[in-house]
Amino acid sequence: MDKIIEKKTGWRAWFTKKALPWWIGGAVVILIAWVMLTPSHSTLRINGDTVTVGNVTSGEFNDYIRLSGTVQPLVTIQISPVEGGIVEEILIEEGSQVKKGDEILRLSNDNLDLQILNSEAELAEKENILRNTQIQMEQDRLNVRQSRVEYQLNVKRLKRTYEQQKSLYEEKLIAKEDYLKAKEDYELAMDKFQLISEKEIQDSLYRSIQVERMRESLENMQLNMKMIRKRKDNLTIKAPIDGQLGILDAVLGESIGAGTKIGQISDMSSYKIEAQIDEHYIDRVIPGLDATFERQDATFSASLRKVYPEVREGKFKADFKFEGDVPENIRSGQTYYLNLQLGSPEAAILIPRGSFFQKTGGRWIYVLNDDGTKAVRREIRIGRQNPKYYEVLEGLAPGEKVITSGYDNFGDNEVLILN
Repeated sequence: MDKIIEKKTGWRAWFTKKALPWWIGGAVVILIAWVMLTPSHSTLRINGDTVTVGNVTSGEFNDYIRLSGTVQPLVTIQISPVEGGIVEEILIEEGSQVKKGDEILRLSNDNLDLQILNSEAELAEKENILRNTQIQMEQDRLNVRQSRVEYQLNVKRLKRTYEQQKSLYEEKLIAKEDYLKAKEDYELAMDKFQLISEKEIQDSLYRSIQVERMRESLENMQLNMKMIRKRKDNLTIKAPIDGQLGILDAVLGESIGAGTKIGQISDMSSYKIEAQIDEHYIDRVIPGLDATFERQDATFSASLRKVYPEVREGKFKADFKFEGDVPENIRSGQTYYLNLQLGSPEAAILIPRGSFFQKTGGRWIYVLNDDGTKAVRREIRIGRQNPKYYEVLEGLAPGEKVITSGYDNFGDNEVLILN
């Protein structure tokens, strides 16, 4: 006998198999609604009193950077000995004012003293050789001249004999052989006289050349002697300019090599400002740019004098010279804070500088809503910057508010809820 199944009504009908599709459909609808209504980005709640809020404004962007510079003498000369030696005496202490030519320290060099003695001995020997050679040449000259005089006298005598023999021969009073002998003797004497005359001329030329060369050699040795003695003078280190002896790295008895830097002298009559600049500005910083700084309740001007090409630890060096008035009581080593003008002021959208830049690199920022209860991450583009403001190129409009303090504690959240 079949059992009659009672049909469920009321609330019990919702828990039947026929109601299961309705349950599934309702769950799907609720899931879809939850997905659509739930935000897709992460959210972080923060204390609003811990952040710094800045206003986006429209104004004039003054394109300058703030630099810290140190006053240095405009001219500084390094002190290096031309000759090496041992420090024998220190005459002036570092920090003292010196005049050009003042003796600073003295060195001693035994090897140089020995070179001077050897050169003096060699010079004396050369001078003695030259004198002996000149004496010998003069004796040779006199001997040749004496021979020439004798040959000349012999020519005269043999000429008379030849003329006499010729007359007698023409009168047929002597033999022809006597006449020819007298003629040959005379001609031989003439040839010898001619030879001795030519020898005298050649010897004179040779002597002149030889003496000239020896004199040149002697003059070179004398010049070399002067240079060696001058090297002796170089053992006394003297001040090259008027100024202040800033550093003197020398100790009594110390051996110092030639060319070693042992000190420097600074010309205290003129100064420059030496500053380190971030390499970010290396393409924009060129000689001739103007700068200003404040000192003693007054504003002073300077101009960029020289830019050094080498970059070290992310910075490069630049020198500034004073323009116009110079601060009173200026001292080497003082620190001045310069405003270096990179360009002319221009209209721009501005936001205050803040530590958010270290996290974002100026690529995005948190922008607050109207009531300041929520901040949303937004992509932006920042251009130039000065010590007070960033120039905004894209992404922000005047009147908006942004968080400018650091973002290190915000993680990657796109929305901030300010309590």
